[in-house]
Amino acid sequence: QVQLVESGGGRVQAGGSLRLSCAASGRTFSIYAMGWFRQAPGKEREFVAATDIWSGSNTNYSDSVKGRFTISRDNAKNTVYLQMDSLEPEDTAVYYCAAGSSLIRYQHFGQGTQVTVSS
Repeated sequence: QVQLVESGGGRVQAGGSLRLSCAASGRTFSIYAMGWFRQAPGKEREFVAATDIWSGSNTNYSDSVKGRFTISRDNAKNTVYLQMDSLEPEDTAVYYCAAGSSLIRYQHFGQGTQVTVSS
């Protein structure tokens, strides 16, 4: 099994920044990609960003965050980060870390961390 623990959520004003972290443990050798999803109240969970953890050269972003959010990883720490800049109230959601066997298939999710952006 793979365990994922998120940190770094909080409350920020519009235009501000936050950085989320996700530390993986357990059977991390089985992971090809790690990413972030989010779920706002009353909405379905949606993809935010992902990266392959070996080279970091394959990254995906949703159109809604492209140019504002940056995903990165530190293999030595089995950790992936999501730098979120120019935050908007629409970014308010619970953010979930995910790990999986490809950039589009995720088998493991963390417990989530709340991000609140006030206008």
